[in-house]
Amino acid sequence: MTAIDHSSVRDPNVLRADMVRALREQDGIKSEPVAAAFAAVPRHRFAPDAPLELAYDLHRTVPVKKDEHGLDISVMSAAHLQAVMLEQAGVEPGMKVLEIGSGGVNAAYLQELVGPEGEVTTVDIDGDIIDRARQCLDDAGYTKVKTVLADGETGVPDGAPYDRVIVTAAAWDIPPSWISGLTKTGRLVVPLTVCGTTRSIAFDRDRDGLISRSYSLAHFVPMQGEGAAEERKVMLREGVAVQTDDVRVPLNAQALNHALDTPRLERWSGAAYDLPDELELFLTLSLPSPARLHAAKDVVGRGLVEASALYGVPALVREDSIAYRTRRANDDTGGFESGVIAHGPQAEDLADQYADLLRRWAKDHRRRGAATFRYLPGPAPSPLPQGAVLKRHGIVTASWN
Repeated sequence: MTAIDHSSVRDPNVLRADMVRALREQDGIKSEPVAAAFAAVPRHRFAPDAPLELAYDLHRTVPVKKDEHGLDISVMSAAHLQAVMLEQAGVEPGMKVLEIGSGGVNAAYLQELVGPEGEVTTVDIDGDIIDRARQCLDDAGYTKVKTVLADGETGVPDGAPYDRVIVTAAAWDIPPSWISGLTKTGRLVVPLTVCGTTRSIAFDRDRDGLISRSYSLAHFVPMQGEGAAEERKVMLREGVAVQTDDVRVPLNAQALNHALDTPRLERWSGAAYDLPDELELFLTLSLPSPARLHAAKDVVGRGLVEASALYGVPALVREDSIAYRTRRANDDTGGFESGVIAHGPQAEDLADQYADLLRRWAKDHRRRGAATFRYLPGPAPSPLPQGAVLKRHGIVTASWN
C-alpha cells in the first residue's frame, strides 16, 4: 500500500491537483480544456469559510446561504457535477456565455474556457449571492466576469445572443428568454426537473425548440423567483408521502392511505434490475399517471413500504390505488430482478402496467443515454402527445432509442 504524505493535505495546490486527477478517473473531466480550467482556478478562494478538504471534495457541496428554516438556498456545487456540466456545454475560446445562478467559481471556470476574447456573464436573483460572487471573483483575479442582479427567468437580454446558457439551479421549466437568448447554434445546459426527477440536459437549438444531445444525473437547489414551482405533495400517514408536478394525477390522501392498509400485491417482471437512474427516468416519463412515493426509514423497517421508497420511487397512482417498483435477488437476471408492489382495488391493473414497462426497459433500453428529450415552447397541443409533460411555457417530450 502506498503511504500518503499527510503533511501536504493542507496545501490547496496539492488538493487541486488531486481533485483534477480524480475527476479524470471518474469521467467527470474528459477534455483538456476543462482539465486546464479546474487546474487553474483556486477553488478554495470561492469558499473562504469552508475547510480546504470540503472545497476540493468531488461530490460534496459547500453551503453558502440558508433560508429561515435552515434549508440551503445557495451552495457551491460539487466539483464533479460542475465538471460534467462544463463538458456537456462544450465551451470554446471566444464564446459568449451566460450563467444563471451565481456562485462565482463556475463563472471562473467559464472565463478560463472562453479565454481573453470571450465573455462571461453570471446572474442571480439574490443580492447577497451576487455580491459574494463579485468579491470572490475579484479576489481570485477574474475581474472580467460580469455580475448581474436580476431574476434568471428573464435572462440578461442586454448581452444576448449567447453561444451557451448554463443554469446552475434546478429549473422546473424553460422560459422563452433562455431560448431566444441563444444564437442559432447555441446550447442550453439546464438541470431540468420533470415529474420530480432532475437531469442536467444539454439542449441544442432545433428550429423554435430544443433537442437534447446528452443528459446526466444532477442535484441542485431549486430555482427562485418567477421560475420557482412547487410540487403537489400529500402525506398519507406519518412517514409516507406522495408528490407530483403533473396536474392530471389524482392525489387523494385518504383513499391512498386506505390502499396501503389493503393486502399488497407482488408482481415480478422476470426482467433485470440494473442502471437504476436510467430505469427511474424511463419509468417517470412513461408511467401514465406518475408520482413519487417517499417513505421514512422506520416505516420501511416495519415492512409497510419497500426500501425503494426511502429516497423516492416512481409510482403509478390512481385515486384509490398505487403501484411502485421494488427488487429481489435473482441470479437468472444477472443479480437482481425488478418487480412491482401494488395496493388498492385497482392493484392488479396497475401492477400489470408497471411490470410491462419494467420488461420493456430491460429488453429495449437497458443502457445509458437511451433517451432523447425535446422541449417545444408555446401553447400545448390538445390532446398532449404520448409521454409529453405539460410545463408553464411549453411541453417536454422524451423518446427512447
